[in-house]
Amino acid sequence: MDNLSVKELQQRIKDLEKQNRLLRKKLERSEANRVALENTYEIQSKLVNQVIQGLEKSQAEAQTRSQELEEAFNNLQMMQAKLVESEKMSALGMLVAGIAHEINNPMSFIAANISYAYTYVQKLIDLLNLYQEVYPQPDSKVTDLVKDIELEFLVQDLFKLLNSMQIGSDRICKIVLGLRTFSRLDEAEYKAADLHEGLDSTLMLLQHRLKSAGAHPSITVVKHYGQLPQILCFAGQMNQVFMNILANAIDAIEELYTKRTRHETQRNSGCITISTSIVDSHWAEIVIADNGLGMSEEVRHKIFNPFFTTKPVGKGTGMGLSISYQIIVDKHGGKLDCFSKMGEGTKFIIQIPLQ
Repeated sequence: MDNLSVKELQQRIKDLEKQNRLLRKKLERSEANRVALENTYEIQSKLVNQVIQGLEKSQAEAQTRSQELEEAFNNLQMMQAKLVESEKMSALGMLVAGIAHEINNPMSFIAANISYAYTYVQKLIDLLNLYQEVYPQPDSKVTDLVKDIELEFLVQDLFKLLNSMQIGSDRICKIVLGLRTFSRLDEAEYKAADLHEGLDSTLMLLQHRLKSAGAHPSITVVKHYGQLPQILCFAGQMNQVFMNILANAIDAIEELYTKRTRHETQRNSGCITISTSIVDSHWAEIVIADNGLGMSEEVRHKIFNPFFTTKPVGKGTGMGLSISYQIIVDKHGGKLDCFSKMGEGTKFIIQIPLQ
């Protein structure tokens, strides 16, 4: 019985060892399968990561290309607008130059002959005075005619007429000079120019908008010109900048007029102040300020953006200040800043390097 128990135990031990070997083999196969699965998972994870990275890279490239296309489209629109604006201003310059030339020829003739007219009239009056001295008792016909034409009044008024003609002639000559100065819009040469002349010629062209109209009073222009040397610049393009900023200042004041009552408007009429000076010995500074409607901070941050405008359709293209910024900053290496508050007006500061 004891022997059988030993045999049974030995058999059981053998069976257990066999089962143990089978279990080890299964465990080894399971471990191998686990390793294989892990390797497969790592490979798949790597493939998935590569696909994700590829998609992210493609998305980034697509966004970059989309931004490049959008920027190219905006640049194309800007260039088109600049070409249109440049062509328009060039045509305006040629038109103004032609008008100035056509006015200048007959006006020069008139202006040159007014002084001769003064001399001739004075000689005729001297002759009349001499006749009165030599013939103190003229014929009754002469006396009657003297009374009819009111000779004394006629002589006094004749000189007043000539004086008015002289003043008008001088005024027209100044206008022609202003037109000729502003007509340098089509000049492409970079040379020394008097910025004060450019400002004055621009104001002369805008004079009709500064006068009173209906319920709107006139707009006052106050000049505080400093001592500016001749500045190297594109004179015509600088005139274009002055025109854009001054026209916007007038628009802002007119817009404020429409929002005020007549009493408020008359009490606080529009005013544009132009100041020039040298800053830090390196910059020529032109400050153009108005007491118009002003603008919000949100609008102020956008005013130099192409095609941005707060004006109604047909009144503004949104390119004036954008082109002005490019002229000052890109072409002249200068600075153009704007400061404004709603209801308090706007100030533009232009700085051009002296050298």
